[in-house]
Amino acid sequence: MIYRMHDAAFGSAERLRFSTFLHDAQELGRNVMVGQSGWQQQLEANKRSFIESFVMRPEFVAAYPASLSPSDFVDRLNTNTGAALTTTGRDALVNVLTANPNSRGEVLRSVAANPEYSRRTTNRAFVLMQYFGYLRRAPNDPPDNDFSGFHFWLNKLEQFNGDFVAAEMVRAFLTSAEYRQRYVP
Repeated sequence: MIYRMHDAAFGSAERLRFSTFLHDAQELGRNVMVGQSGWQQQLEANKRSFIESFVMRPEFVAAYPASLSPSDFVDRLNTNTGAALTTTGRDALVNVLTANPNSRGEVLRSVAANPEYSRRTTNRAFVLMQYFGYLRRAPNDPPDNDFSGFHFWLNKLEQFNGDFVAAEMVRAFLTSAEYRQRYVP
């Protein structure tokens, strides 16, 4: 969700900073204890709060000023998703925003959750999560300083139709010198 929210809003999720992701993930998971009574409701409340605060962030407000028409707002999000919305879906979101100008967060959430967009971004998000989860850094942070490693793993994952086991991706991260130097005694 965090990946798709940033990507739909700014078209740049691969450039998502680890610290930003970690902050957002902690915000989404705050007081959520899976298995305890009411955890799904708490998670949903956290998602709503996160989305509403997300659309109030200075970078979001700068990219999507209040003066932007509902159709321009939805069209910019749709452009960032590679035009994942159908015409009907796009028009429905424009109507939601026209009826309630305060529903920008709801509209962004709908765009980010679009099934076609989710399908298209799954592999990209998975590769980024490998960097965040195993190396605790963004793909372009040192020692890499560019996205060549990210693109290598994305291409390999796509060669194997998203099968990360066959692509030996997780194993490669776990046996990498960087991971071993950081986490293996």
